[in-house]
Amino acid sequence: MNLDKIHNVYFVGIGGIGMSAIARYFLSKDANVAGYDRVKTPLTEALEKEGCIIHYDDAINAIPKSHKHRDTLVIYTPAIPKTHDELNFFRTNEFEVLKRSEVLGLITENAFTIGVAGTHGKTTTSTIVAHMLDSANYKCDAFLGGISTNFNSNFVFSNQSKATIIEADEYDRSFLTLSPNIAIVTSTDADHLDIYNEHNSLLISFQDYVNKLPSNGLLILKKGLELNFENTITYSASEEADVYACNLRIKNSVYCFDVQTHKELIKDVVLGLPGLHNVENALAAFAVGIELGLSIEEIKNGLKTFKGVKRRFEYQIKTKELVYIDDYAHHPIELKACINSVRKMFPDKKITGVFQPHLYSRTRDFTEGFSESLSLLDELYLLEIYPARELPIEGVTSSMLLDKIDLKHKKVISKEELINKLDIKDIEVLLTLGAGDIDTLVQPIKELLTKEKSHNT
Repeated sequence: MNLDKIHNVYFVGIGGIGMSAIARYFLSKDANVAGYDRVKTPLTEALEKEGCIIHYDDAINAIPKSHKHRDTLVIYTPAIPKTHDELNFFRTNEFEVLKRSEVLGLITENAFTIGVAGTHGKTTTSTIVAHMLDSANYKCDAFLGGISTNFNSNFVFSNQSKATIIEADEYDRSFLTLSPNIAIVTSTDADHLDIYNEHNSLLISFQDYVNKLPSNGLLILKKGLELNFENTITYSASEEADVYACNLRIKNSVYCFDVQTHKELIKDVVLGLPGLHNVENALAAFAVGIELGLSIEEIKNGLKTFKGVKRRFEYQIKTKELVYIDDYAHHPIELKACINSVRKMFPDKKITGVFQPHLYSRTRDFTEGFSESLSLLDELYLLEIYPARELPIEGVTSSMLLDKIDLKHKKVISKEELINKLDIKDIEVLLTLGAGDIDTLVQPIKELLTKEKSHNT
């Protein structure tokens, strides 16, 4: 299929972070873009302003007449239920219906593709790579799993693109549709066991992804991961590797470090966002920059001027009296990395966390990991589980998880109660954590804390 010849595109689930990036891709190609989503969000509102026609009821008669012709390409997300009326209308009438991952596969077929895979770290890493290349005037396209603060978008487009950066999503084995030339793998921890059943099946899938590389391709691999490819560069923030960080120190809540490659020692690299895990992400991007021929100064400038990704260790408030950070962390290892990073930066502060578990199956499969990570907090407000695509699982609740968390100050609370229950005067560092709809609480919490701070002064 020649995507350049597609004029009408309809998205079932247009408001997802991955789907909206593809919608913006087709808008950049002057296609007529329309779609459905369950709820109106700032992202869908932005898409409407950019030219998309969007409605919010699963109703066949709400599909624009212009998109009921058979020349319309229909793209859907796996999060859409099989009973969805609109999706079944398109299938019954034999439209061209493709999953999001299949469209990304078509996009990467004829592009020099940098695919960033990993059970965590891929959004930040792919966004660092995109910003680093763009700031060095190395023209690129990018499909990102979050809103880049530098670009204020999850999609980057250039008419003179020399590379396409894309998140290689392991969920539903979606990344096996891609054709990477450079493959980054940041992590292979157990996740999505509702799809894979066991960790070993996930590892096999990652190796299958690496095997998609051509013979002259390159694997950029976090050291210690057991994946195999002949041309591999390893990286690490904690041990020697082909590219590794040394002399790490924290200045003004961000990391400064030196980078040792097989050729030279590069001193005084500054990363424009906090977190030791982000140093590792930056090292993967560093290796990409070297491979593509960027100068050391261009790489250093890209890392220093990187402003982060919305909901990835994003400061909402940062003063001497009060710090509020919002983070997308929804896996035990991500939670541990986030909380430990905050603890290192604010060692004498009380840390209060608000966490919304994402998926019943993930909560069930990683109960022990969640309890261990959340026990690193000083105080916890635990929201009810966000179901996303799942039905409830008997016995799997936030109360069940709370019982296993080793904290004196902990409570299950509803979203509606949270704002009133937060003990504002007691908060020194606040974290909101999770991948569900906890993001809808960020602005109200920020306004409340800001109001309380100004009232106290």
